[in-house]
Amino acid sequence: MAKTVKIVSPVDGSVFAERQTAPDEALPKAVANAHAAQTEWRATSVADRATLMSAFVDSMLAMSEQIIPELAWQMGRPVAFGAGELAGFEQRSRHMISIADEALANVVPQIEPGFDRFIVREPLGVVLVVAPWNYPFLTAVNSVVPALMAGNAVVLKHSSQTLLVGERFQAAADSAGLPAGLFQNLVLSHGQTNDLLAGGFIDQVNFTGSVPAGRSIEQSVAGTFTGVGLELGGKDPAYVRQDADLANAVENIVDGAFFNSGQSCCGIERVYVHRSLFDEFVAGAAELAGSYILDDPLDPATTLGPMVNARSADAVRSQTAEAVADGAKALVDGAGFTRSVDGSPYLAPQVLVGVNHEMAVMREESFGPVVGVMPVDSDQQAIELMNDSDFGLTASIWTEDVAAVHAIGPRLQTGTVFMNRADYLDPGLAWTGVKDTGRGITLSSLGYQTLTQAKSYHLRLPVADKV
Repeated sequence: MAKTVKIVSPVDGSVFAERQTAPDEALPKAVANAHAAQTEWRATSVADRATLMSAFVDSMLAMSEQIIPELAWQMGRPVAFGAGELAGFEQRSRHMISIADEALANVVPQIEPGFDRFIVREPLGVVLVVAPWNYPFLTAVNSVVPALMAGNAVVLKHSSQTLLVGERFQAAADSAGLPAGLFQNLVLSHGQTNDLLAGGFIDQVNFTGSVPAGRSIEQSVAGTFTGVGLELGGKDPAYVRQDADLANAVENIVDGAFFNSGQSCCGIERVYVHRSLFDEFVAGAAELAGSYILDDPLDPATTLGPMVNARSADAVRSQTAEAVADGAKALVDGAGFTRSVDGSPYLAPQVLVGVNHEMAVMREESFGPVVGVMPVDSDQQAIELMNDSDFGLTASIWTEDVAAVHAIGPRLQTGTVFMNRADYLDPGLAWTGVKDTGRGITLSSLGYQTLTQAKSYHLRLPVADKV
């Protein structure tokens, strides 16, 4: 039975849009259509796929004027930053399209006389992409474009908070002329998603979201041998060494902590600063955080929008209050942030000192505009604290000493090591994590390996053809 899904806007609490979930009886047909379309699509050359997928990107970008305010209404991203999401969408898409031919090329081992041996990369079949609301175009495109370029069909199940993003993907696919059924955006309930996975209808699922939801995905596919890719968040650390460019570190770490109202899997949530720079760093960070303009995301002057809903904002308020009650000190005066009140999705940014790893704010994912800062006395101490987490998505080191990064990097339990930057995805590099951050890879040439199956050919040549 179809259910109504409503997008309650964080801007003003109104219902921005509502949609019906797909009828249960329509799901087998949708999957059958995907498999049928994929059978023909896999025989399409990579060059021809690239032409259609480039048109898909062009079609999406042509809708930018509508997309940017839609983002603000759906999840609170200020319109001043909406174009950045589409720029990232284009960068990742075009990169993955450009490297597909090489990434999917046959692998030929050392020549063995009398034999023709090679490995081909074949598509998996139907890939289900379950995308979140916080970066709704970027997280989806990480899987959608390379999955299609690899010869798969794609079913997109977008977050109920950003349903219109899924519709934009569908509109772009249709406008570009992708074969019918090859890409399908479906509005699904959690139960319907579970049924698709548990029934073995899907060949690969790529999910971005919370750890509990990731566990649910794994439980759903148990026994089906469905491939699983999971990106489940982080508690990403930054380490400011004694030789860091302090002004650069303050500016970029604050941005990495509070951009998108802190609702980023790879946002900076904890900072370790060499004691010699600690006081100056926290003073600069607090001053910069206090300069944000927390207001209506539809106002171009706004630099910090609301969190996705009041429940999430109150969870961060509670985490912050618990830390202060246990001895932490809040450095940002909230008096100037008049919209930031209990029960509201609008939440002022906060910098905490006097924190420790007994506090949830330094241990559990906050996913909001709060960051804790601790002093350290050595690289060794910083490494131990950075690794003291259940998560491992990214870690950033702020220093002028490249050799130090090469020495520290191998000791960090993380998927990406940054130097003098943070909160960024380079599509040429593997996006992956360790520990509770999840499993699998998106982006880069390695991302194509998780969306294809290796098949080996070992041919003994006729005598006349031996070389």
